[in-house]
Amino acid sequence: MTQQLIVGLIVAAAAFYAVWRWMPAGWRRSAAHKLAAGTHRAGLVDQERADQLAASLARTSGCGSCDSCGSCGPKTPANPPESEKAGQGPLSTHSR
Repeated sequence: MTQQLIVGLIVAAAAFYAVWRWMPAGWRRSAAHKLAAGTHRAGLVDQERADQLAASLARTSGCGSCDSCGSCGPKTPANPPESEKAGQGPLSTHSR
């Protein structure tokens, strides 16, 4: 019986995570602010921590929306400079 309860809790947590992850961004932000406000009203956290919690929960996860995370490197130019073409760079070991 205990094993089934633990498995049920794990499945429920996974389902909640999946719903949260694929929820539209507007809904996620709204739910995050409501959840943070509820924790503040319940006295679990102060206002500053509630604001941090709301910001953390409202963020999208990792890759997938690169327009906001800034973790991707700068775009490389379409045409590399002449010195960096294959076989002509300063670190090239190829000879022609």
